[in-house]
Amino acid sequence: MSLVVPPYPPPRYTKDEPEVSAWLRRGDEPPDYDSFGTVQYHYLANQQATDGDYGLYRVDIAPRGGGPGPHFHRAMSEAFFVLSGTLKLYDGNGWIDGHPNDFLYVPPGGIHGFRNEADAPTSILMLFAPGAPREHYFEGFAELGDMTDDERREWFIKNDNFFIE
Repeated sequence: MSLVVPPYPPPRYTKDEPEVSAWLRRGDEPPDYDSFGTVQYHYLANQQATDGDYGLYRVDIAPRGGGPGPHFHRAMSEAFFVLSGTLKLYDGNGWIDGHPNDFLYVPPGGIHGFRNEADAPTSILMLFAPGAPREHYFEGFAELGDMTDDERREWFIKNDNFFIE
């Protein structure tokens, strides 16, 4: 009995010899961005580092730190992997508790949301594919209060966030 192997993508590395190009980010490095002491973002592998393939972020959310309500993205998929704590995940049908090692995949156009309602911190991995400049999005939250409603709406659209009202 032979197994049928689905086709692999075409080769992207075409040089004759391999190269030393791997890099390591230690887990004890400080966050790249701290949002008001409530959410800490670790830019593990952003769009620039992966040449647009994906963006991988560790996000640490303080107890009762909240999170975005139901929304969707047009340009990218998003995936969540719960590392620690309990995270409320919206899967398009309702809010469910995500526990360590739970995984939620959201294709482009899929309604989703997440928030920490627990009295303990939570830590997650978030993966966006293809990669997008999400650090611009994360760091832009600090400016939302100074924007008009129209400016805020346009900012979310430019950052591929479409909230469900």
